[in-house]
Amino acid sequence: MIETRTLLASVIVVPLGMLLACLWPRALNRMPSCLTFAPIPALAAVLLATHDTALILGSTRLHLTFALDLPGAVLLGVAALLWITSGAYALQYMQGRPNRGRFVVCWLMTLTGCLGVFLAADMVSFYFLLALLTLGACGLVIHHETPRAWRAGAVYIGLALLAEAFLLMAFVLLAAQIPGDSLLMRDAAAALPTSPQRDLILALLIAGLGMKAGLVPFHFWMPLAYAAAPTPASAVLSGAVVKASILGMIRFLPLETALPDWGTALAAAGLFAAIYGVVIGITQHNPKVVLAYSSVSQMGFIVAVIGMGMLAGDDRAALAAAFYAAHHVLVKGALFLSVGVIAATGSRRLWPMLLPVAIIAVGLGGLPFTGGALAKLVADGLLGDSIASKIATLSAVGTTLLMLQFLRSLAKTASQDPEATAAVGLVWPWLATAAVSLVVPWALYLTVPSGTLPDPLAPAVLWKALWPVLLGAVLAIALWRWARWLPRVPEGDVAVAIDVGIRVAVVWGKTLERMDSALRQWPAAAMSLLILIIALGTAVFAR
Repeated sequence: MIETRTLLASVIVVPLGMLLACLWPRALNRMPSCLTFAPIPALAAVLLATHDTALILGSTRLHLTFALDLPGAVLLGVAALLWITSGAYALQYMQGRPNRGRFVVCWLMTLTGCLGVFLAADMVSFYFLLALLTLGACGLVIHHETPRAWRAGAVYIGLALLAEAFLLMAFVLLAAQIPGDSLLMRDAAAALPTSPQRDLILALLIAGLGMKAGLVPFHFWMPLAYAAAPTPASAVLSGAVVKASILGMIRFLPLETALPDWGTALAAAGLFAAIYGVVIGITQHNPKVVLAYSSVSQMGFIVAVIGMGMLAGDDRAALAAAFYAAHHVLVKGALFLSVGVIAATGSRRLWPMLLPVAIIAVGLGGLPFTGGALAKLVADGLLGDSIASKIATLSAVGTTLLMLQFLRSLAKTASQDPEATAAVGLVWPWLATAAVSLVVPWALYLTVPSGTLPDPLAPAVLWKALWPVLLGAVLAIALWRWARWLPRVPEGDVAVAIDVGIRVAVVWGKTLERMDSALRQWPAAAMSLLILIIALGTAVFAR
């Protein structure tokens, strides 16, 4: 049996070693065919490693700690599966395209940071790997070097650096609160509830991780980045990379201690994002942008689950959020990969290809027997019969509506050649991801002891999952009939207003600069001084 420490080390060492090997041109040229193998050690670690062993690297005073807890194992396993299939997809997708070497380097940087974050057990390693992930992901976003890609990359890196600045401040404050010289994340979470700076630290943590998670109003990087990136990159960015923020919330926020004020605020922000993503998403026509707004909605719902756990001091929220996020990793990855497959498929073969897309897409809204229904069933235990549960049901209706809008927009992107067929190298990774998204949630659900969770096959449970889907389908038909009345919201919505504000600021800045230059001329300066003297003299003699 391979030692646990060796397995944990291989999760980071293998992709990092492949990244360093890219310094040699010959290795770089052959690296695209190896991308699918880089995440395999992570999958092996999830299946074979024990959860009570830590890997410590460095000296006694300064060291990095890596460990595998249950939420981290769930997310690491599904992320590894998505990276494996997306790596195979990228091999076919990048054939004949320019800048393959740069794509590979950015892919491996993002992969190393993403998988490492799920193992990071201390604040230093978490922050370092998060920064590595950010740099690699920015390179993937700007890969096509179009004006759209450069703008998306600028927005992404700007918000990411701001979020990491907030997190760094929170980590420094947390480090001062932990007894001794420990920098472990579990010790930080334990010290946070009694810290005199608790509210400031929580505000910084939620702001930083919320930006990374795409919480409204900091969500606008998602539609810009996912639409601009190459399709396999969009799949891993939306599926795996963004879940680093969810794991950060699970590990840093004190879920075992009831914090009603912060829990209510976080749950409200998450539920608002869940509805907002649907409302803006149904106005979009680019399938990748529709999926991006779906991610805004789904990430908001996951954050709301964590918030409900903080509200009640219920640590079950950690596993519930991890389970829901794991399903989203696989489904959203499969849906993004389908965009490239359908674009290469002609009308003669379109509907057989759309069928599996439809199943997993509507499953995201809670279609019975799918992983989405199981994810919502797990989350229901945290929501109870509160108003949050009613909003969650409304979110399920909206998600179904949004996914049907995605299917309609996706069908319109099919190849103009009726006989066109997508390459096998694109089809099999996509189908494998879709199949895994259906199987893995059931495998995870069935490992829970009997009686702990409701029976997903009970008639009442099936109907509770089915009727929001049916209502969403009816609303989708109505939406398509009156679609011309919908407003045309540009992708990134809030980003457009920010762009207008920046242009206005630039204009005013140039105007003020010209005024300053004019005032610094001798005649204007002398006249201004004379007017000032007269005004002061008048004020003195008027007393």
